[in-house]
Amino acid sequence: MHIRLAETGDAPAIAEIYNQGIEDRNSTFETQPRTATDIQPWVADMSLYPVLVVELDGAVVAWANLSSYRARSCYVGIADFSIYLHRDVRRRGIGKALLKALLSEAEARGFWKVLSRIFTFNEASLALCQSCGFRTIGVYEKHACLEGRWLDCAIVERVFPSNQPVLDDEAVEA
Repeated sequence: MHIRLAETGDAPAIAEIYNQGIEDRNSTFETQPRTATDIQPWVADMSLYPVLVVELDGAVVAWANLSSYRARSCYVGIADFSIYLHRDVRRRGIGKALLKALLSEAEARGFWKVLSRIFTFNEASLALCQSCGFRTIGVYEKHACLEGRWLDCAIVERVFPSNQPVLDDEAVEA
């Protein structure tokens, strides 16, 4: 298993794996399949938000990325994350290795918090996050509708205390 930053040539494999997640209806509210062209912008500029892939025997079998949490400047240093594995490699420890690598990348890039929203019935993803030091901080009830079903999402976060911003005196007094 080799974990590395994604390259533009990985876009077709990333799209294929993401489309499996869309088809399975257990990890995203997205319903429209993605193409390699849709994925290209994610890997074209990773100066702030990385995309990592896992290679097994030369084939990309999983990916994870960081993305913007919110556009407002007060949220700088917080990233949302996603992780997807090809159906054929799930439950083999690949997700844990990939998520740990993504968290190391996030911490090295100065993020102080990484978070995500996970369907409450997606026990495998919730267990993965817990095993990597995330805590569940709440549940968005009826967060969105997927094919006529309102779904709840657990909110998970992992904080890197060493990267937490220090408030200046003016911010503390406010």
